[in-house]
Amino acid sequence: MVGMKVIHIGNPILRNVSESVEVFDDDLRAFVKELSKTMYVEDGVGLAAPQVAVSRRIFVYDPGDGLRVVINPEILSKSDEIVKMEEGCLSIPGIYADIDRPSAVRIHYQDEYGQHHEEDLTEYPARIVQHESDHLEGVLFVDYLSASKRAMLKPKLNQIIKESTR
Repeated sequence: MVGMKVIHIGNPILRNVSESVEVFDDDLRAFVKELSKTMYVEDGVGLAAPQVAVSRRIFVYDPGDGLRVVINPEILSKSDEIVKMEEGCLSIPGIYADIDRPSAVRIHYQDEYGQHHEEDLTEYPARIVQHESDHLEGVLFVDYLSASKRAMLKPKLNQIIKESTR
């Protein structure tokens, strides 16, 4: 049984800018392990700490070839090429929409041991990292939608918000 619960849109924690991680200890690694388990149990490809009500700069993701741990990420550059792709979010269940994002990013981050890494990501991994990095800034994928598309989704979004604030 996983002890973490994914929170939904409407919870104010999802709109906070997350705090940097300063201490890389066993408690952090235990948190990362639980976050990873929760992501797999919920059938997600990524999960950020704010989505389990922890306002820290941590996310995990698995683009299909294994788990990655990203702590204190900083996107150093983004490609000029923009790609449209459908996105969803564990914190906004049942809502999917096409979102434009750069096709490639260069990212600097730390792992769960505090080691620094720099990586160039393209396509699906780049998209996941941008989506999860947004969570650390209090941004949700629906924020990128046009006003008309948001208006169409408003009843569904309001229903999720109502259920999450009960």
